[in-house]
Amino acid sequence: MTDPGSGGPATTSRRQRTVVSAASTPHLSRSFKLQHDKTRDRWIIQGPERVFSPDAIAVEVLRLCDGRRTVAEVAESLSLRYTAPKEQIVADIVSMLQDLADKGVVSCTDARLH
Repeated sequence: MTDPGSGGPATTSRRQRTVVSAASTPHLSRSFKLQHDKTRDRWIIQGPERVFSPDAIAVEVLRLCDGRRTVAEVAESLSLRYTAPKEQIVADIVSMLQDLADKGVVSCTDARLH
């Protein structure tokens, strides 16, 4: 068996952490879907052996996270809709998406990896 720090056979590969920023282009990861549960009349994020129940604001954000818009563009859209400061919305979106990225629910096309 090789020392884990040496890079030999005993080393396990670790997933790099996605760091979400205003410049990130977020989207749901391949194995997750945002869908409306008609029976319970609520939105859910469904993935392999996991289900998340986002609140109404999270649903608004996630519906705009299509892999084409940046976090800043999503925040701009929401700031116009809700007449709220864009800077605060960016901070809130980054925090929410970072939490989901850490759980593997959200991916970002151009995010920094650590």
